[in-house]
Amino acid sequence: MTAPLVAAARSGARRGVFEFQQSFITATDIFALIFPNVILLTVMIFMRGSTVGTTGFSLGTMSLSSVIGMSVAFNGMMTVMQHLAVEREDGTLLRAKAIPNGMFGYLVGKIVLIAGLTVVTLAMILVPGLVLFDGIALNTAGAWLTLAWVLVLGLVATMPIGAILGSMFENPRTSGLMMLPVMGLVAVSGIFTPLSEAPQWMQLVGQVFPIYWLGLGMRSAMLPDGLAVVEIGGSWRHWETVGVLGLWAVIGLVLAPAVLRRMARRESGAAMAERREKALQRVN
Repeated sequence: MTAPLVAAARSGARRGVFEFQQSFITATDIFALIFPNVILLTVMIFMRGSTVGTTGFSLGTMSLSSVIGMSVAFNGMMTVMQHLAVEREDGTLLRAKAIPNGMFGYLVGKIVLIAGLTVVTLAMILVPGLVLFDGIALNTAGAWLTLAWVLVLGLVATMPIGAILGSMFENPRTSGLMMLPVMGLVAVSGIFTPLSEAPQWMQLVGQVFPIYWLGLGMRSAMLPDGLAVVEIGGSWRHWETVGVLGLWAVIGLVLAPAVLRRMARRESGAAMAERREKALQRVN
């Protein structure tokens, strides 16, 4: 890496750390970070009395590990997408474009920010989960290592998707529409019930996208090996998890830079002013 790129990476990393710190400054941001996780934990507490098939294992505990995988996917896709849409409208991207290697530094900053927020989200679910739910098997170095590589590979697989999606929305208010298909993917990804119990078409669709594999990877890290019997194929399928998430990562890393460069070329002061004018017209 050349000296200018190193300087841009350092600047971007500092910006990412600053934005991460700013995420805990206002009550609104803190509430937005905590409230969804409280809702998820509450739902899973009510699921503790149910069991997974004939195993006798708590459905709430199984769902806890799946939800952690889902949260990684949400942070990788939705948070990146929303940040990109907002900062495209407020001129942040235009300023980054005007600086040598500014877009590279911008992307480094987003990686640092999203990775930090994802770790915080994971901790907010996992720490109380260890107290509230029985049967979590994070008691070996291998289990923690699996959790770590699934987390890293999951972020690499989903963040470029979020960047591509974010480049499609000039208005951050319309980016919320992407929640509908994402929630549809959650419904067919076996997050709250084993996908092996779903219809064949749902199993096929769910296994195409990263959310299912992130949930499976987290379950393999956090649950006893005997629970693999309720999964498709009766195993944790680590190699398949690496393969599918790795494929999404390669596709995203190839497409995202090109999409972002194209978006940056279209950014100008006139385009930003036009978006602001349209926003003011909607308000009035």
